[in-house]
Order: sequence, then C-alpha cells, then structure tokens
Amino acid sequence: MSMTDRSHITLTNREQPVLLAWPTPGNPGGFLQFEKADDWRRFVEGLGIDTRIPDIVRAKFARAQTLYMLGWVDFSVVKAGELAALIALELAMMDRYGGRISKGKRGFATLLKFMVDSDGLTDAQIPMVMRCGGTAVGQLTGETRPTLAERRNTLAHGDPFEGLPTGGLLELVRDLINFAYRDYVAEAAKMGALPASAGQG
Repeated sequence: MSMTDRSHITLTNREQPVLLAWPTPGNPGGFLQFEKADDWRRFVEGLGIDTRIPDIVRAKFARAQTLYMLGWVDFSVVKAGELAALIALELAMMDRYGGRISKGKRGFATLLKFMVDSDGLTDAQIPMVMRCGGTAVGQLTGETRPTLAERRNTLAHGDPFEGLPTGGLLELVRDLINFAYRDYVAEAAKMGALPASAGQG
C-alpha cells in the first residue's frame, strides 16, 4: 500500500452533513457542505501535493490528508490534520531553505518569512488566493495574526483537538509546498522528458 493510498479507510454516509469553513471562488470566507462520504473523500484526495516532491515530505502531507479524511467520522480530528499539515510544511521549508539560513535562525517563522522575502512568494503565486480572493502572505511574514508558525505552536503545545478548523489550511499548505518545490519539480519534469538513451555511453 502506498503512502498516499487511503482506500482502506471506509467512510459511510452521515445523518447530518459536514459544514466546513473553506474558501470558495470569489469568497475567502466561504463554506463548503458535504452531504455524502464520497464527496468528502474526493475533496480531501484532491488536495494532494505534486507527486514529484520528495517522498519524505509527501508522506508527512499524506498523514495530514488521512487525518482530514477521518474528520468525516470525528470532526475534531481535522484539527490534528492541521498540525500534521503544518509539520509537513516545516519539513519542506527546512529542506528547501534551511541551507540558506544560518543554523541558529532556522525557526519555522524565519523559514516562512524567507519564502516571501527571498524566494519571491506573492499572493498572486498562491492558487487558492487567486481562485478565492483574500490574502495569505501576511500569515507567513507576521503581518497577519495568528501566523502559520503561531498556529503550529498552538496546536503542538496546546490541545490539537480544540477549536474550529482553520478555513483552507490544508489547501494553503499544499500550495506553499508546491511553490517551494517548483524548481525541483520543473527539473524532475525535464529529466523525465529526456529520452531513455540520454546520458548513456
């Protein structure tokens, strides 16, 4: 079974639909309603990161998706999924940017800010923001509170099952990880496009 295979998780329809705060086209403060288990499964599965990203990061993010999926059975588990997603994001940030930041300053908040200040991330490069409006960059730079780093700390050091889910968090993390690895993915795509004989001889 692959790290991203959740076919063994059985979901059955609920009496009450799931109402989830989540950005919708043109409305960053929107809501989604899921009537059927299959609709929820398709939604969660549709939020995967690029398959060419290193396995260690994909495995961490897949754990977040699994927890979100189990939220159909117990909605509070979605909060644990948020923590798993932010852990995957921190691992991705360390992998992509850690070597460019002095060792004593590689905290999650610094890595996120580096993504904006040094790697050029803007709201226009975040698909969820372009689709739904609003802004997300402030959650990386500290201009918007709580920041993603603060959310991670609250979940990690408090009760990860308390409170309502943060609308769009898994999708935002997906977009940020994909952005961080965009050059890596482009290089992998280029290598995959080479003929089998390339580099031989």
